[in-house]
Amino acid sequence: MNIHEYQAKGLLADYGVPVPSGYAATTAEEVDSAIAKIEGDLIVVKAQIHAGGRGKGTFTDGYKGGVKVVKDAAAAKDAAAAMLNNTLVTAQTGPAGRKVQTLYITEGCDIAHEYYLAIVLDRETAQAVIIASTEGGMDIEAVAEKTPEKITRVPVSPSTGIRPHHCREVAFSLGFAGDQVKQLSKILVGVYKMFWEKNAMLVEINPLITTPEGEVVALDAKVSFDGNAVFKHADILALRDLNEEDPKEIEASKYDLAYIALDGNIACMVNGAGLAMATMDIIQSFGGSPANFLDVGGGANEEKVTAAFKIILSDPNVKGILVNIFGGIMKCDVIARGVVAAAKNIDLNVPLVVRLEGTNVEAGKKILSESGIALTPADSLVHAAELIVKQVNG
Repeated sequence: MNIHEYQAKGLLADYGVPVPSGYAATTAEEVDSAIAKIEGDLIVVKAQIHAGGRGKGTFTDGYKGGVKVVKDAAAAKDAAAAMLNNTLVTAQTGPAGRKVQTLYITEGCDIAHEYYLAIVLDRETAQAVIIASTEGGMDIEAVAEKTPEKITRVPVSPSTGIRPHHCREVAFSLGFAGDQVKQLSKILVGVYKMFWEKNAMLVEINPLITTPEGEVVALDAKVSFDGNAVFKHADILALRDLNEEDPKEIEASKYDLAYIALDGNIACMVNGAGLAMATMDIIQSFGGSPANFLDVGGGANEEKVTAAFKIILSDPNVKGILVNIFGGIMKCDVIARGVVAAAKNIDLNVPLVVRLEGTNVEAGKKILSESGIALTPADSLVHAAELIVKQVNG
């Protein structure tokens, strides 16, 4: 689960991390109120969407940049008026862009140097890893590719938590000395505590800056949380912005379905994450393009399968459907009844290929064959993928 920058900074501030003062605004009246509260000569107006590259983005009406640094209230109001309720297109939004429904009005800072700082979860070692670089404000993936020596990685064992030597190692790698080491140590302790207590997957500060006066400040922030753990944190769940999520994914979450929308045209309904990924790969290998990742799980019932079918058919880009079920805990006849129920409630006007194998497979095939719905059975995954790609591609 992702949250907005202003929400991330609010959390960081609660854990003692210094951030510039700022205020969220969703209306012109709130913009005016926020601007009036900003002290200093610089005002920053930031579009709030769940996508990176906002500063380099372009709005659909041609207005350039989702982050503006201005020197007076009038210019801030003009920038806010141009962004609010406009659609911002960045490298991460795709060509459709995202509608900007919230702005973050914050005070500007004089910058002496920019750094990169993050804590991420390393699944291979089951540890949190601090990542730091002197190349702040840049795409960290580009830094890793071109100048990997400028990135420091410090693993933190959950059995010890963050210790002073972790903080010193990071601080020295960034060239800090004296009081700045103490400042960075305090920031790292706060960030790690938030990461651990709130079940975060990523806490990224880019850039972390030093000011000409020697202060260390978090100028921008990105935080994402483990979606399987947010039920433990009512305060985090309250930060969820449904406007930033695909409606199909929101509907899927109501039925505990693992669904991710993609930009292809062949929908997949599979049981098991590994099998779902293999199904997507094989579709791709035959020249097709998956429209989604959808794992109905091992304990799905007819209602859940019907809901899954309706969700994938609600995508106008879908030109064909591949159902690939290996029955273990999930029984093939349950899937078959769900497919039939959904097909009878929805106008099924795209090709449907179904591959069933495993528990109650013969019963499942019989239900499908006697249903009267138009579908093509397949004997194997390779056969199923080949069939659906051929049918979709004409």
